[in-house]
Amino acid sequence: MSISVKDVEYVADLARLELSEEEKKEFTEQLNAILQYFEQLNELDTEDVKPTSHVIRMANVLREDVVRPSWPLDQVLLNAPDEEEGQFKVPAVME
Repeated sequence: MSISVKDVEYVADLARLELSEEEKKEFTEQLNAILQYFEQLNELDTEDVKPTSHVIRMANVLREDVVRPSWPLDQVLLNAPDEEEGQFKVPAVME
């Protein structure tokens, strides 16, 4: 499998990036080099390797929930760029 300049243009369009012709060529070369590196994995014998989600054994790393007091609202809102009725006010993201 290889990446073409057209593939790079498509992904850049999805990400709303404007790339110069030089950048498109550079990213195409870099992505193809990454894919060639991953092709080396096909040479490994993984027949007797069990599928895992982690390479090391994982234990439950979550702590117990502890109820503790919260910060006072006036302190929390000190760094807010804008505040309204005790809440962070942010620009609308939907029309």
